[in-house]
Amino acid sequence: MPLAEIPLCVWRTRGLNFSFRGQSIRYWTAGQGEPLLLIHGFPTASWDWHYLWAPLAQRFRLIACDMLGFGDSAKPVHHDYSLIEQADLQQALLAHLQVDQPVHLLAHDYGDSVAQELLARHHEERAQIASCVFLNGGLFPERHRALLIQKLLLSRLGWLVGRSFGRDDLVRHVTQVYGPCTHPSESALDDYWSLVASNQGTRILHKLVSYVSERVAHRERWVGALQQEGVPLRFINGAVDPVSGVHMLERYQELVPHPDTVLLQGIGHYPHTESPVQVLRHYLAFREHPMAQLPQKIAWS
Repeated sequence: MPLAEIPLCVWRTRGLNFSFRGQSIRYWTAGQGEPLLLIHGFPTASWDWHYLWAPLAQRFRLIACDMLGFGDSAKPVHHDYSLIEQADLQQALLAHLQVDQPVHLLAHDYGDSVAQELLARHHEERAQIASCVFLNGGLFPERHRALLIQKLLLSRLGWLVGRSFGRDDLVRHVTQVYGPCTHPSESALDDYWSLVASNQGTRILHKLVSYVSERVAHRERWVGALQQEGVPLRFINGAVDPVSGVHMLERYQELVPHPDTVLLQGIGHYPHTESPVQVLRHYLAFREHPMAQLPQKIAWS
């Protein structure tokens, strides 16, 4: 049975605000139980989790925010955006909500790198992470295959590319990373564009995409965080994602001890919106037996 969608217009009415270093951050909470922090990807926002939100809220205390520069949060123009600062933001949100127990992480794309930084801090005893599940993302920068738009935004003319970026550009680049049978609807694409364009977000796209270089700079720290024992990990991966698909999962299996991986055939870069039922099932199975070292699973959509 498909999971119910939360329309973006409804999602937005449920959000709250808090201040992080003088900037307004939009966040959402729901449910009770062990805290589960959901960390979204680039270039969208926390609404990406809307299919999973209600079923996960039946079991856990959910926490999610639009990170600085994303969605309905502040998007200051004269600001140097950093994955390190986004990890600071996640910890500030937890402190704001008075979460004082170990937190479970569920992350996607850009959020994977934020989660890796939080894992590194856990091993330094600067954070308390209970478990972490990654969805498609550039965990290993040497295997990340950047899209043309990312390369253009990283160029010297990136600021101009960002300012001319429109809905048609978003549609063209987003749809190419989805599975062949799981493309988003026109309505969903409208909503994605609304989140990108909110607070004049196209003015800072070239600054946000600096995360590609930041992953390279912090590779040893963030890959090392995956290789240390003590925190249960799982990687759920859409196989046909051209950016971080099966080639990223293969690298994970090469470098991470006792890798726990799930490969979703026919699914692209956004498994939590392309195949939320499968993602939910595999996530809940992980939470039931987080320390079980299982052989690689292949799930067919």
